[in-house]
Amino acid sequence: MPFDPILAAIRFGNGLSPDVAAPASVEDMLSMLEGPDRAAQAFPIQLYDEVVPSRLDFQSAGAAIRAAEGEEAVEAAEAARTEMRAAAFEVLGRSTASQLARDITTADGFRERLTRFWADHFTAPATNGLWRYLVYPYIEGAIRPHVTGQFADMLRAAVMSPMLIQYLAQQVSVGPNSRQARNSGRGLNENMAREVLELHTLGVGGGYTQTDVREFAELLTGVTTNVRNGGHYDARRAEPGAETVLGVTYGGDEESVDHVMAALDDLARHPDTARHLSQKLVTHFIGPQADPALVDAMTRTYAATDGNLMAVYDVMLSAEAAWAPRLQKVKQPYGFIASSLRALAVPPASLLELKYVDVRRLVLNPLQRMGQEFQQPVGPDGWPEDDEAWITPQGMAGRITWAMQMPEQLVDRLPDPREFVIDALGPTPAEPVVFAANAAETVSDGIGLVLASAAFQRR
Repeated sequence: MPFDPILAAIRFGNGLSPDVAAPASVEDMLSMLEGPDRAAQAFPIQLYDEVVPSRLDFQSAGAAIRAAEGEEAVEAAEAARTEMRAAAFEVLGRSTASQLARDITTADGFRERLTRFWADHFTAPATNGLWRYLVYPYIEGAIRPHVTGQFADMLRAAVMSPMLIQYLAQQVSVGPNSRQARNSGRGLNENMAREVLELHTLGVGGGYTQTDVREFAELLTGVTTNVRNGGHYDARRAEPGAETVLGVTYGGDEESVDHVMAALDDLARHPDTARHLSQKLVTHFIGPQADPALVDAMTRTYAATDGNLMAVYDVMLSAEAAWAPRLQKVKQPYGFIASSLRALAVPPASLLELKYVDVRRLVLNPLQRMGQEFQQPVGPDGWPEDDEAWITPQGMAGRITWAMQMPEQLVDRLPDPREFVIDALGPTPAEPVVFAANAAETVSDGIGLVLASAAFQRR
């Protein structure tokens, strides 16, 4: 089937825009992806190591409260920490607004979608509600730079990131025979080892055993994090001696992060990883019924290029299945909001001026009502791909309410629904949606009916 620019924008990007042209070809999509990250340059998000306030700032604030003497000093220290908490939530609001600004304005929508896909693959929600402001900085540093490179590099960056270490409780894992175990009484935690094997690389049903999990967990014991050093390797915590994972032995001499990296590289190039990631990409972008031959072709390309993601994307986008006209997937709630703002051409400046309380009202709270609590998936496997997870009575009520109420709060003047239906759905929108847009009693109703339509919900 031939390339379709409308499908390219809807299925592989953030939807259509009246201001930004849809991609002209597969080559155009890949060329933009290989080029500079212009959206990130235009709307920057702080990196984890640069964000203010930091985890260390909060630790210092807590120490100041404990050290304060006298009621006045305690009140001042507590007020300082309260201000710091407010600043952290403002960081979350600005990061969210910046990401939405990228989604609205970019011509390189495939990059934004890939970043969301891989961030979900390496999902690392905050273990404390306050730390939600650090999720975007984690994605910006550990995920986004690697979506066009080798998968092994992304795997390394994610495993060594403080957010994933904290989420999977890797910081409490120490080698049973390590120096740290003798001093602390702590032991082995297999969480990260299991999730890296089961979710991030080989996949459920991959060729590993419980023995592999335990040996890998022992190999990972030096990987930890703290507020001062971030994600790092501490040989004092590492289990001494060699570990064998999937038949390959690592270490045996001095404990080193190099042994961990060697194991991650081997997992990244494993045949089961190639198939797991290829299947997951096809399911997310095209649908669960895509031709198995496409998964096979992507798997072969992954193996032949040592996990080069650009080569894998090229195979996916060049397949006939990628351009089948039937839309098989339902937009997840964030994708629904992002594509709505893009279709409405919401000015980025208006988003960047919002305070956290407004971002919460316009975006975060509605996402929760739609069934996708912002950056808080219920498990380490991320958000579900099944339509049934999103098309629920409560979820659809949340989408309809947002569609009918929020657009007029986001743009000064709503577009004519008769024009908007084409801006949002393309030059040949479904006749029932055209009729509804033309027959609406008010402009606001017409816009809401288009956004709430089944045609707009799918990609």
